[in-house]
Amino acid sequence: MSAATALSASEAARQIEAGSLSASELFDEYRDRAAADSSGAFLHVAERPLQGATAGPLAGVPLAVKDLFCVEGVPSTAGSRILEGYRPPYTATVVARLAEAGAPMLGKTNMDEFAMGSSNENSGYGPVTNPWDRERVPGGSSGGSAAAVAGGLAPWAIGTDTGGSIRQPAALCGLVGMKPTYGAVSRYGMIAFASSLDQAGPITRDVADAALLLSHMVGRDHCDSTSLGLPEPVRAPSAERLDGLRFGVSPELAGGGLEGVEPGVAEVLQATLRTIEELGGAVEEVHLPHSGHGLSAYYVLAPAEASANLSRYDGVRYGLRRGGADLRSMYEDTRSAGFGPEVKRRIMLGTYSLASGYYDAYYGRAQRVRTLIAEDFRRAFDQVDFIVTPTSPTVAFRLGERTADPLAMYLSDYFTVPMSLAGVPAISLPAGLSEGLPVGVQLAGPAFSENAILDAAHALEGALGFEGGPWRG
Repeated sequence: MSAATALSASEAARQIEAGSLSASELFDEYRDRAAADSSGAFLHVAERPLQGATAGPLAGVPLAVKDLFCVEGVPSTAGSRILEGYRPPYTATVVARLAEAGAPMLGKTNMDEFAMGSSNENSGYGPVTNPWDRERVPGGSSGGSAAAVAGGLAPWAIGTDTGGSIRQPAALCGLVGMKPTYGAVSRYGMIAFASSLDQAGPITRDVADAALLLSHMVGRDHCDSTSLGLPEPVRAPSAERLDGLRFGVSPELAGGGLEGVEPGVAEVLQATLRTIEELGGAVEEVHLPHSGHGLSAYYVLAPAEASANLSRYDGVRYGLRRGGADLRSMYEDTRSAGFGPEVKRRIMLGTYSLASGYYDAYYGRAQRVRTLIAEDFRRAFDQVDFIVTPTSPTVAFRLGERTADPLAMYLSDYFTVPMSLAGVPAISLPAGLSEGLPVGVQLAGPAFSENAILDAAHALEGALGFEGGPWRG
């Protein structure tokens, strides 16, 4: 690995601006590395930077883009065979904004089909391997983006997070991943999974890179009526201490009592809490009484929204078309051939929960649980500034280990789903190792507290001193 690709994205941008590094040479080196890689991280690699995307505050530092984002004229499949060959006539707002800021698209990264998965094993184009251990998963659904950054194939990336799909792969790959407040980033041009939950965010090597990338992602967009932007610009984090800040540990999300949390993960969490106190922060107990029901509510609500969003893939307008003796058979044959098993499972779950006679018992009740979870967080943030949890109950698990057990796979998102349901921002940062694999710790804050979270994460990152990573060569 060259000295240039070992640089953080922020440092690479500074060197380009100073004239000591060439943006075009940096792009070419990353492009060659991405094109030659065999981990499955990329589904498409750009031949050259998109026009107009080589200058600006991001200085031409190339960007890996999850294949859930539409890019004009570029294959955009959402990891699904049903969209194989689809080239959108428009570009997602967040990709366009980053390109205008000077981050050219390096390529499209692999992902769980339609963002449905926690391991990147549900992709219609094959799994992605974790750069820390090629026999293990990178997490999902933004696994290709995380593997690309962790493996030194890209300096930074963007992904999407519906129930943990940025934070969980960041944790399993030893990276920083942030889910902003719902509405902070435009969803226009993001291929929808669950519209009331989906949110784009950065996956980076450190907190400073995450803040820099996020600062050019956020903002109101007239093409997305749910976008709000942030009340203040995203600042470069600079905090070195946590004096006066209160960090809440919830017994319901602490990681000590949940069956399935690995001892090594719990040990890293406890060490992180001690570090918080050493930096001047106060750690106290705070209750989120309904968060334990978050996973159950999520796997009613998200599939219900998916069943509606994915009804558009019918072989008529775009993408795969099969059968055709009549409209009904074409519709059924196309969806049968184009969707993978996990997508079919969630469509069936969602359709069932929305069906007449079951709506109130399942979907309606799940919405009420979601409201209670959001209220729990609001009360908790009256008491503390942040909530601290593990990001994932385990380190990266082996390929194939959970594919036959959907419940075990879904439990990977136990700690990330409640924040998604509440719509609050959360960041995962690497906090240590367990059996030689990275462990992520999650900080969540009130809505629109991105700057506060980034500052706290920056201080904690410096004290934890996590310096592992395959990208270091």
